[in-house]
Amino acid sequence: MKLLEPIVAWHHDISKIRRDIHAHPELAFEEFRTADVVAAKLEEWGIEIHRGLGGTGVVGIIRGNQPGDRAVGLRADMDALPMQEVNTFAHASKNDGKMHACGHDGHTAMLLAAAQYLSQHRDYAGIVYVIFQPAEEGGGGAKRMIDDGLFTRFPMEAVFGMHNWPGMKPGQFGLTPGPIMASSNEFSITVKGKGTHAGMPNLGVDPVMAAVQLAQSLQTIITRNRNPLDAAVLSITQIHAGSADNVVPNHAELRGTVRTFTLDVLDLIERRMEEISRHTCAAMDCEVDFKFQRNYPPTINHPGEAEFCADVLRDIVGEANVNANVQPTMGAEDFAFMLQELPGCYVWIGNGTGDHRDSGHGLGPCMLHNGSYDFNDELLPLGGTYWVQLALKRLAKA
Repeated sequence: MKLLEPIVAWHHDISKIRRDIHAHPELAFEEFRTADVVAAKLEEWGIEIHRGLGGTGVVGIIRGNQPGDRAVGLRADMDALPMQEVNTFAHASKNDGKMHACGHDGHTAMLLAAAQYLSQHRDYAGIVYVIFQPAEEGGGGAKRMIDDGLFTRFPMEAVFGMHNWPGMKPGQFGLTPGPIMASSNEFSITVKGKGTHAGMPNLGVDPVMAAVQLAQSLQTIITRNRNPLDAAVLSITQIHAGSADNVVPNHAELRGTVRTFTLDVLDLIERRMEEISRHTCAAMDCEVDFKFQRNYPPTINHPGEAEFCADVLRDIVGEANVNANVQPTMGAEDFAFMLQELPGCYVWIGNGTGDHRDSGHGLGPCMLHNGSYDFNDELLPLGGTYWVQLALKRLAKA
């Protein structure tokens, strides 16, 4: 493993920053303290900063000492999740009901390590933009930053992202050309009937039976309308109806999520869901209110950039530790919005299985969005090295 020695030497200090951020988690668009920590460190290292994009976002501009105007962007997310941490070690969350359970504290720290190195070793041509983004966890902070002028105010030729991945060994990376994470979408379907006494259902219109029929019919989209070779998930996760055993209610509601790797499949599913909902409810004498919300598009790596990142990683950790055709996941990531605007690639860095956790960790697994999770500080020099080598090789690329 070829790590940059200055970043290795800073391991303790970067770990302290990471653990401080972990102990003070902030939710989407509330990352005021975290942004202050990031901005203070960048300024300490002589990096020009710009604040306010996406609300609490921070962008650092690191210019090389050689002539050249090429530019590349490196992105980390800063927000935490609205959940309770069950760990009791010293750096556990001090903010009740908020937790860094997805490793964004580690993502921020790895990019800070790279920023410090790039600020102190400027013998390169071009500009590296370090992008610290708010609100990845459902808030669409990437899109907010783009809407606020991220790529117009800071023109760059490509942008790159990274996420820790539990279950993958430390020192290993995963990526793939094309889709690596799915689109995230949610729906709500309200079936409107006419309430009545449950002993006299003929006097009303039962929305519960219509909802049950609809729940089954919607699955035919996946089994009969979708090409079997196109990955997709349609999950009904909530059904709400009624309040008493002897009452047929006026309404029934179905809610859930749809995940796809392509927008064409997403278009098909949304269209068929609306059609099936409307016709099924009409056949059962009910009305329907169908709502479909597209949250994040699929995260689709550009093939050229994916191969470039794989080559950078092979130089650092060796061929055997780079899975360049990793199996995608149906999880979602708002870095997708950035990849819709510019070429780039999103990679996973192995976080291990939890053996790294300090005493005082919870009894649950060290998985993303679990109350026992903690980022693996062993990754900080490796992630920082990757960011630096990626930026320098991209700027030097013919």
